[in-house]
Amino acid sequence: MVEYINQHQTEFWLAAGFALLVLEILLSFAAGVFIFAGLGALITGALMYFGVLPETWIAGISSAGIAAGLSALALWQPLRNLQGDKPIEKDNSSDLVGHEFVVEQDLAPGAPGQLQFSGIQWRVELVPGVDAVAKGTRVVVVSVEVGVFKVRPA
Repeated sequence: MVEYINQHQTEFWLAAGFALLVLEILLSFAAGVFIFAGLGALITGALMYFGVLPETWIAGISSAGIAAGLSALALWQPLRNLQGDKPIEKDNSSDLVGHEFVVEQDLAPGAPGQLQFSGIQWRVELVPGVDAVAKGTRVVVVSVEVGVFKVRPA
């Protein structure tokens, strides 16, 4: 068997490349490494098939490693973009969004207020676009951050 592989290295590299790509698919694209190693092996097999590389182990292993590295460099960013790994925008959804209360002090964009609610001292800030809110005005919580209610008039 070893002698057969030594005499048919082109076929070995092509088979190894396809096997690595199948392994990548079977692992649900979780490994990532197998795709680049598979592409490197396929490129090596193709280069041997067309006579660019000699059918030796040193040439095959070197070519597979270099081709895998180059394919990783070339394809890493495009494949990453296909995955849709975009940063998740801040999620301000909370059960407290929509909560209404009456402010106990005047609020302005540079002057936040305070509210004791549910055992927590909350800072109360106005959402952009609201100029001021007078003491005694009913407001609604639009978004929640850590320790901060963003409000607008109800």
